[in-house]
Amino acid sequence: MREHVDRSKLTTEQASDRSRDIDRKSALEIVDLLAAEDGLVAPAVARERERIAEAAERVVRALRSGGRLIYVGAGTSGRLGVLDAAECPPTFGVEPERVQGIIAGGPGALVRAAEGAEDRADDGARDLDERGVSERDVVCGIAACGVTPYVRGALGRARERGAATVFVTCAPEAAGDVDADVVINPVVGPEAVTGSTRLKAGTATKLVLNAITTAAMIRIGKVYGNLMVDLRATSEKLRDRAERIVCQVTGVSREEARDLLERAGGRAKAAIVMHRRGVDLAEADRLLEEAGGMLRRVIEREP
Repeated sequence: MREHVDRSKLTTEQASDRSRDIDRKSALEIVDLLAAEDGLVAPAVARERERIAEAAERVVRALRSGGRLIYVGAGTSGRLGVLDAAECPPTFGVEPERVQGIIAGGPGALVRAAEGAEDRADDGARDLDERGVSERDVVCGIAACGVTPYVRGALGRARERGAATVFVTCAPEAAGDVDADVVINPVVGPEAVTGSTRLKAGTATKLVLNAITTAAMIRIGKVYGNLMVDLRATSEKLRDRAERIVCQVTGVSREEARDLLERAGGRAKAAIVMHRRGVDLAEADRLLEEAGGMLRRVIEREP
């Protein structure tokens, strides 16, 4: 028999006094109320800055050692993890398998609710087994309410396998009840629509995941200055951006940037090294590998 969890005490399930009459408001009044509630999110995330940074550094260590970041969640939390994972390859040029998102119920749950899938802790453990999670990986469990069995089962299996663990929840009542290396707990309070954690809790979660992966990718050299020099130019927009990045860093014309990118196989970072160091693609790749992928070390000869 499944253990009953009293969710009525969780902050994410409480009714907000500020929105008790939300059903009597006009559309504009509802929008204003939601905007006021959303204003609580950024400060709540900022209060978790040290723990978010610690999680990012664990991801850095994992990626540098050939490991992975694996998000695990259900419902909105799971979709946000999958979203963040999907955005890393085009933005930072990281291989798709290095940042993964797992959602309870499988890929179909991304577009159609499969809420019952979150109740099976064994499924969370099984899904990690199928991906061969090891001590080189970081597993980040996401559960707005903090008690999702699927996520807890996944985190438990991750610990058994020696992986580093991160837990993101918006419920302070659950933050101290999960055995994870890093617990990130932005407390945003009750939702405007009681229990609808796709609102403030979802926004807070998105900000936390953005910060973890962005900080980690910058730390491993995927950004030069504030330019995404490792982006994958897989669309007209991204090809245009790659050209502009090469122009900005090297000072060459658009036409020259286009030629450099063509010779570099569309890779902005390699194109920049080829121009700045006067080398061919093979040597540019060697220099970048020697510098651990850090463009600044190559073109500015930093130690």
